[in-house]
Parts: sequence; C-alpha cells; structure tokens
Amino acid sequence: MTAANPRHSQTEARLDAIGVPDGAGWTLAARKDALTRVRAAGLPQRRDEYWKFTRPDTLTQAEAPEAALFVGDTRPVFDDVDRLKIVFVDGVFDPQASDDLSAEGLTIERLAQAGKADIHWAKDLYGGLEQRGQDPVPRPLATLNTATATDGVLIHVTGAAKRPVNLIYRHESTTSDAMLHHVIKLDPGTEMTLLENGPAAARLNCVLEADIGDGASLNHVRTQGRDYQRREATHLFARLGTESRFKSFTMTANGAMTRNECVIELTGDDAIAHVAGTSMGDGDFHDDDTVFVTHDALRCESRQVYKKVLRNGATGVFQGKILVKADAQKTDGYQISQSLLLDGDSQFLAKPELEIYADDVICSHGSTSGAIDEDALYYLRARGVPKALATDLLTLAFLAEAVDEIEDETLQDEIKMLLEGWLERRRA
Repeated sequence: MTAANPRHSQTEARLDAIGVPDGAGWTLAARKDALTRVRAAGLPQRRDEYWKFTRPDTLTQAEAPEAALFVGDTRPVFDDVDRLKIVFVDGVFDPQASDDLSAEGLTIERLAQAGKADIHWAKDLYGGLEQRGQDPVPRPLATLNTATATDGVLIHVTGAAKRPVNLIYRHESTTSDAMLHHVIKLDPGTEMTLLENGPAAARLNCVLEADIGDGASLNHVRTQGRDYQRREATHLFARLGTESRFKSFTMTANGAMTRNECVIELTGDDAIAHVAGTSMGDGDFHDDDTVFVTHDALRCESRQVYKKVLRNGATGVFQGKILVKADAQKTDGYQISQSLLLDGDSQFLAKPELEIYADDVICSHGSTSGAIDEDALYYLRARGVPKALATDLLTLAFLAEAVDEIEDETLQDEIKMLLEGWLERRRA
C-alpha cells in the first residue's frame, strides 16, 4: 500500500475544516480554480525554499491554535484620524461598530453580500492578482484564501477619497480562525489611503489585491500588534499602471507568528512602489517579511526598507527579491533589511536577492545585523541621559528610515508614538 502524501493529507484536512462558501456567485469560477491549484500544490512545508526560515505548521494545521485575548488600556490606533471605519470581529463584519459604507469617490461593498450576484466589477480581479503572484514562487496560503474566504471588502475608487478607509480587526474568541479577502480597484488618476489595524483573530489568513490604474495613487499603512499569541499570514498583491504610485508600510509588534508576503508588479512606465516595515519583537516572537517586486516597464522605481528590533530570543526574517525583466530599462531598485539585536539570544535571518535581465539599471541591496552603537550610547550617557532612555532613542533613530516612508505626517506621528510606547513599556 502506498503511503499517504503528508502535504496532500495536510491540505485536505485544512480544506475539510474550512469548506467552500455556498452561493459563491461571480466568485465561483475563481474559487474553483483556486481550489484546484491549492490541491495540486499543497500547503507549505518547512522544506519549501521560501519557508526554510519559518515553520508554517501553525498556519496550516486544521484547527487554529488557541490564543489568549490581550487585555490593555492603550488608546485605539488611528483614533485621532478622521476616517471611515469598517470593523471585523474574528473575521465577521460588525455593522454596529462600522460606519456607513457610502463615501464620496468610493464604492464599498462586502464580499459576503456582493459575491452572491451574477456579475460584478471585481470579477476579473478577485483571485486574478493572487494567481499572477504564484509565478515563480508558489504562495499556497493565498490560493487557499481565494478558494475559501468568507468575507472582506470590495472597494472601487472613482475619485479622490476625502477620508482614509480604516479596516479594524478585533479579536474576541480564543479559537477564532478568520479568512478575509479584500479587492481594491483604483481608476486612472484616483487616490485613496487604506489603514489596517488590530489582531483580527487567534489565526488570520488575509489577502489584499490592489489594481492601481494609470496615474492613480494608493497609500497603505498597517499596524499588527497587541495579542502575544496571535498567528497570521497576510498577502498583498499590487499591480501598478503607468505613472501610478503605491506606498505601503507595516508595523508589527508582538505575536507568536506573523508572515507578511508582498508581491508587486510594475507593469506601466514611470510607476513607483515603496514597501517598508518595522518589527518590534520580544520573547516568543517570529516575524517574516517576504517581498517580491517585478519591474516590467520603463523608468520604474521601487524601494524595500525593513527594520527589525529583536530582544529576549525573538526571531526576525526578511526575504526580498527584485526581478528586472529585459525590457525594464532605466529601473531604479533599492532594498535594505537591517536588524538591531538588543541581546545575544535573538536572531535575524535574511535572504536578499537581485535578478536582472536589463542592462541600464540602478539596483542595490544590503542586509546588516548588529547591536546598539556603543560610541553613540556612551555619547548620550556622558550627557546625562539614562542608559534605558538612551537605548530607546538610538532604537527610534534606527527605525526612522522605514517610518519616513509613510507619506502622511499625521500617520507618521501615529506610528512613532506607537513605537515609543512599545519601547517605554519594556524599559529596564
């Protein structure tokens, strides 16, 4: 008798635990295709090339590991920002806590409702960018999401959105297992800001597909934190048209396991894409940022800026790649990943890559790992600054390059305040 394939058995067990939503409507074809693809590829295992630094077990097992709820009195993130709030509690839309979804320059619908219709503007996008993002690196957790996601938002941007849209995720069940899928389409010349914050669930699988039209601009700022035992896998797929702009920043603090994948295609000339992130890890913390940027047009610019601060045995991972195709002349690609290790027990694992087929490009990448600069620390202490405070000041200076990627100064200040608070609460 032939032994069962462990990858196949694991995949089927996960699918049995989720099921495919009934009455899928216009999403049915994409869901069926994704189901076929995930069964063929199987869910990730540690031996897979892009999972060798991160154990996927808790993200792929049939049932979500239990995660205790965070209890604290910190001010809600983005509370001082005038925004349109859309709230999900353990992956379920909360209409009472959410604002009215009508807004000037935007059409916002829930996937759970709009997906039951026969036709929809998102039909050609739902699962489309996710599928494109599977080559050359398989991303089966995203495929699983396309097949089985129960809800999310569909945002069609037809003008300049006056207020940011804030997706707020709340965690209230210790065993919740959320699956959310968002689709954003920006018409040519439009712009919007998307905010995301909150722990979402004991385990979260979230996909965001963004189609950015010619001359359009999307700014994305996300915070992941609070719950120490939460586990999540997020996937951001973005396609950029001519002279379009995309800037995304993620702050990750706490959490037992976080895997953020970002796949960007620059398909129109003179497009600009910046992705950045800061991670603050203490103890049982594993944070993995995996980024793949493809240049497939003339005179495009991309930046990847990731900074991680790790202590008490925390682990940080960065896997970043810039692929420049043969016709993508005049490309400007930049990638930097750095870690600040505040003790000898933490570790930073990095895999930076460049793959270039054009001959008229400027591309660079670098990765460093080290401790606090003792000379700078001595300088501050010699001027009366206590050691703990001096360490925090140098840590914030280390993170500044990533935080500066946020375009809006108000949102920059919000992130700086969160970083300062995290450090202050752990000050020795």
